[in-house]
Amino acid sequence: MSSIEFTQKLHNLEQVLNGFAYNLTKNSERAKDLFQETAYRALKNRDKFRPGTNFKAWLFTIMKNIFINDYRKRSKANTIIDTTDNLYYINSSRNTIANGGDSNIMMKELTGMVDGLDNSIRVPFLLHYQGYKYKEIASELNLPLGTVKSRIFFARRDLMKQVNAKYGSLN
Repeated sequence: MSSIEFTQKLHNLEQVLNGFAYNLTKNSERAKDLFQETAYRALKNRDKFRPGTNFKAWLFTIMKNIFINDYRKRSKANTIIDTTDNLYYINSSRNTIANGGDSNIMMKELTGMVDGLDNSIRVPFLLHYQGYKYKEIASELNLPLGTVKSRIFFARRDLMKQVNAKYGSLN
């Protein structure tokens, strides 16, 4: 096959190859790059094509192999090679494991703050915290519904003041 015939066949399959490249990459710029690399390698290795065989399948195989090799290069590029003496980077995980120590300490401090509230607002607040509805708390404590809501509000406000004083504003 002459050089002109080879180039003409390649040009005739350009649309099909671009579509296949886009299906592989799912990105138009990478698809263009993949097509260019395929065309370059096909032209460079024109002498390796055997006349009488399927030219389209030969080009698709070149493109698929280029894509696979590029994918492997990209995945290896994300591998970290640790050259430190004690393998510090490999042994220090990006994902930290939560052991709950901080939250346990904070819960103890919050429990202490709640225990320090006046009894008249602490009891309705704790009942509400345990999941009781306002009406249930009101009937249990023989208080009007509005009083229960106010006392829970006052308890929250006092706790927020204490938390902000100890830890700064959490907002």
